[in-house]
Amino acid sequence: MKIRIGLGLGAATDLADGDTLGHIVDELERLGFDSLWFTERVNGPSLDPLIAMTFTIARTRKLKVGTSVMVLPGRNPVLLAKAIASLDRLSNGRAFPAVGLGAVNPLEQQSFGVQRNERAPWFDEALPLMRRLWSEDNVVHHGARFHLDGITVEPKPIDKHVDIWLGGAATVELERCGRLGDGWLPSFCTPPSVRAGIATVNQAAERAGRAVDQEHFGVLLPFIEGPLPPGIVEVIRKREPDAKPDDIVAREPSQLCDMIERFVEAGASKFVVLPYGSPRAGWTEELEQLAATLLPLQN
Repeated sequence: MKIRIGLGLGAATDLADGDTLGHIVDELERLGFDSLWFTERVNGPSLDPLIAMTFTIARTRKLKVGTSVMVLPGRNPVLLAKAIASLDRLSNGRAFPAVGLGAVNPLEQQSFGVQRNERAPWFDEALPLMRRLWSEDNVVHHGARFHLDGITVEPKPIDKHVDIWLGGAATVELERCGRLGDGWLPSFCTPPSVRAGIATVNQAAERAGRAVDQEHFGVLLPFIEGPLPPGIVEVIRKREPDAKPDDIVAREPSQLCDMIERFVEAGASKFVVLPYGSPRAGWTEELEQLAATLLPLQN
């Protein structure tokens, strides 16, 4: 398996400053990181993921760029298909939009205008429709939410296809990934749960008459210096009630290495280190330390 290491910028990271984001992007490209991933929160300081991806793609030549994850329910699938296809073309295939249902948060759901019980049906109709728009002309579709009569999205993605990764860890989310996704990118998880999740995704894909590339299983790795915020502890308790926080959240780069080795044994090979907020020592020192410790793991 090809092990790849990327960096994620989470909901708690304030990047409303082109100089700061530009510096991070330049350092990631210089140091040889594989990718940069943007979290989506409307009610928070994180940037709009499509705008941030565009900024990054325009500034780089090698760095892959993704979302972890971008909300699909509430977005127009035709316009989103057009935007993603444009990013795929302009980046020469470096755009990796991981998508999901969105945070279980009343303010986020209000922002996207989709009731909680409507998110999954919206997603299940919109994603296959986007795939048709990337591969077909004159798309005709009459579903519960969208009605198209002869729509053609151009330009098409380079291969008339864009790899779409999904997040989530519940059984229904894993089965959706197997049915509809090209990869799985969970967070706040343990190696045993990733091993079991990969099996569930593969089984769901087989039932749907398709297969997920076994190189397309990854993990978001939270990295926090200092005390754990109460909100993070609560997330861990909900997702992995039997796990200790230090089994899921790394406190220093060497711990990330140990975690990656265990996740590789469980079947994952793509990793996104997710620092919480801005580093105390500054981004250059933080990224250089992470690169020196982690990038030798890439093969």
